Amino acid sequence: MAVPIPEKFKDLLDRPIVVSLVTLMPDGKPQATPVWVDVKDGFVRVNSARGRQKDKNMKVGSSVTVLSIDPENPYRWMEVRGEVVEETEEGAVDHINVLSAKYMNRPDYYAGNEAQRGKEQRVTYKIEVQHVNTSR
Repeated sequence: MAVPIPEKFKDLLDRPIVVSLVTLMPDGKPQATPVWVDVKDGFVRVNSARGRQKDKNMKVGSSVTVLSIDPENPYRWMEVRGEVVEETEEGAVDHINVLSAKYMNRPDYYAGNEAQRGKEQRVTYKIEVQHVNTSR
């Protein structure tokens, strides 16, 4: 069952703070990756390319954790635990461009990145929030 992100801590996912995404490897060991993130309709969303380790780990039903630490106060943080409820390639290039606008102020970063465009398939993962831990 989905739980809401506390209003007092929403900024930790709304601001352009690079978060840590923790997934589980096939052997059950954790794997952490810095990622861009956004929230839409109460779901946390991340984007990756097919074939990367997080893509291999983030299938529908997989447990994940997102940890965001306030860069202005490292004692203020939020951990979001959840489950991947959707992975889709549809609209994933648009999504990475939305994230690029948020994090780099470049809405066309991916579209203009010739080195990446056409060499990888982008994927958007929707994470249902199941538990939230916060500090300060």
